[in-house]
Amino acid sequence: MKLCIVTHKIKKGDGQGRVNYEVAQEAIRRGHQLTLLASEVAPELEDNNQVNWIKIPVKAYPTEFVRNFIFAQKSARWLRQNRSGIDLVKVNGAINMATADVNAVHFVHSSWLRSPVHISRNRRDLYGFYQWLFTAFNARWEKQAFQKAEVVVAVSEKVAEELVNIGVPRSRIRVIVNGVDLEEFAPGPSNRQKLGLPENVTLALFAGDIRTPRKNLDTVLHALVKVPDLHLAVVGHIEGSPFPQLAASLGLSERVHFLGYRRDIAEIMRSVDLFVFPSRYEACTLVLLEALSSGLPVITATATGGAELVTPECGIVLPDSDDIDALAVALMSFVSVDALMEQMGQAARSVAEQYSWTTMAQTYVDLFEELSKNAEHRSHTDLSPSTRPLTLPFGATGAN
Repeated sequence: MKLCIVTHKIKKGDGQGRVNYEVAQEAIRRGHQLTLLASEVAPELEDNNQVNWIKIPVKAYPTEFVRNFIFAQKSARWLRQNRSGIDLVKVNGAINMATADVNAVHFVHSSWLRSPVHISRNRRDLYGFYQWLFTAFNARWEKQAFQKAEVVVAVSEKVAEELVNIGVPRSRIRVIVNGVDLEEFAPGPSNRQKLGLPENVTLALFAGDIRTPRKNLDTVLHALVKVPDLHLAVVGHIEGSPFPQLAASLGLSERVHFLGYRRDIAEIMRSVDLFVFPSRYEACTLVLLEALSSGLPVITATATGGAELVTPECGIVLPDSDDIDALAVALMSFVSVDALMEQMGQAARSVAEQYSWTTMAQTYVDLFEELSKNAEHRSHTDLSPSTRPLTLPFGATGAN
């Protein structure tokens, strides 16, 4: 099969890029030929003789909005000129203006635009207007892209529901959850002293962008006031964040430990007792699956994509992200109950083991091969002697 993947990045260290990287590697393992329309690819893909990288440079353009638009135009132009040599095309969202066979959806801009925590509702300035414009245009373009695709892949049940809400037939939607590195994110010995974290206390972890209210650290901090024996480690960019000041004003400075942006998140997860992430809006978050894989009990909310993976055996899913009292009760249920956390941590790991990167990639390539075979079957059927249209001379219609 000759497969074409269209996306900005295909490499590790990037959420959507990692998904496409793993899919590309699985396709290579099965002997398929790959064409990658991308701005960046991992060196091991670039050097593989089964891979043809069509580089689409957009870095020089000034904003993400413009970069995405230029990328969509250039990749669509290449596809229109070379589509006959490709068996199946996979894209992500509105990344391309040409028709694709499979569109993998990590984020539904139409739903994000309606969210009460959309940036434009919190920033009444030029940046807020830019974010509104970016989301609004992507919402329009993605609807068109989804309608053209034969199969639309949702990365969570939440995304699947959002796709149905904007008119995508449920019969054309497949749910394939993103994967996790089961070796990198795994239970193991902790080293709180090395990380500058307090020992001999129950320690929760929050990780995400803490410069906006979307991830909902404010509710976590207010709930923490009601749980005096719990400490909280916070991973995320501190510059421009209002939450260190909020923690101080709530008298939490000694119990909330802001670690800044970190790349050693796997090691941090091995050093904490539970993960708390009641995001106000999330399509599907990799960090939640990473926490489960690390053997951490999880507290999240229904507004968080991927929450459907959290069973009562491994965590708590709150119906309301902003319910401070309910979150405090959930946090309190874990404090100093080591046996419960250990039991739920084991269940969390068992859940995560069903969603390795390998399993995810195999599911994608199984889908591609299924669609390719179906297309080949339809082609043979259409050209069989019983159905092949007659070629009649001089414009004759074949009517008696």
